[in-house]
Amino acid sequence: MEMNYSNCQLCPRRCCVDRRAGERGFCGCGDLALIAKTMLHKWEEPVLAGEGGSGAIFFGGCTLGCKYCQNRAISGGPVGVPTDSAGLRRMMEDLIREGAENIDLVTPTHFLPTILPALEPKLPVPVVYNCGGYERVESLRALAGKVDIYLPDLKYADGALAAKLSGTPDYFRVAMAAIEEMFAQTGPVRWEGDKVVGGVIVRHLILPGHVENSLRVLDWLGERFASGQILVSLMRQYTPMPNLAAPLDRTVTDEEYDAVLSWMMLNDLEGFTQDSSASDTEFIPDF
Repeated sequence: MEMNYSNCQLCPRRCCVDRRAGERGFCGCGDLALIAKTMLHKWEEPVLAGEGGSGAIFFGGCTLGCKYCQNRAISGGPVGVPTDSAGLRRMMEDLIREGAENIDLVTPTHFLPTILPALEPKLPVPVVYNCGGYERVESLRALAGKVDIYLPDLKYADGALAAKLSGTPDYFRVAMAAIEEMFAQTGPVRWEGDKVVGGVIVRHLILPGHVENSLRVLDWLGERFASGQILVSLMRQYTPMPNLAAPLDRTVTDEEYDAVLSWMMLNDLEGFTQDSSASDTEFIPDF
């Protein structure tokens, strides 16, 4: 598959617009990567961030548009400094000089034609592909050998919920295929000491009032992967954004989190958990 902004088919929405000619698809973005923020991010999973932090590069725009998104300030439209591949490479190298233990590409898919050249030659730290899980297998294949750690969400197993909250009734089918491809590229999780240097870490954000969705997500992961092949980051950090209807207008309860955590253990999945303090606007980067 050719990676370009003309007849754009980078994400599963396949808008087929010519972004170079000024046409805009779902993400609303043009043909230069929009960099909303770069930072040493200390709040990623400890096996990634370490003492130096992740070298996070937050891209503007998004291919999902989740109604509860905590990064709406940058994901809701074309926000950020237009940057070409050479400029993006300099940002990566600057973050590494500042002590970043990896380069963490956050919501990058709609800018792949700019990102791919910036990843050559290979960086001296792992590259993390931090995405919403709604990815085309054909696009992921262009990243083979360039990404060390995939950090996808697996948001939904419930198609109706995915349609309502993210406009993606096909989310589960698409994300399952994407995670399969990620694992095929990286193989099982690889460690160097207490750091993950390769593999797949799947994030799942528990949504208030939707425990059954979480249980189905964990069922699939437990059925597909042997214990320790991937890691699961079970996230309790849901923070209600303004103007959301019940039950999304509240945080996750102890009972909800405990039920999902127990299910994760029953599925023999290894990974990470969060306590209730993770649900706080303090942990949302200042964009």
